[in-house]
Amino acid sequence: MDIVDQIKDVVADHEEQIEQGIDAVADAVDKVTGGKFAGQVDQAQDFLKDKI
Repeated sequence: MDIVDQIKDVVADHEEQIEQGIDAVADAVDKVTGGKFAGQVDQAQDFLKDKI
């Protein structure tokens, strides 16, 4: 099994926790930037969640 397959297995087993992490990072970025880049943060957040 190559590394990509191993990563896919880990992601599949922990999807909810990964999504919570993405949300936490997005909230932190919004807080630090005062929401100035909220649109871009939301776009990146949606992109990452779609990849899971």
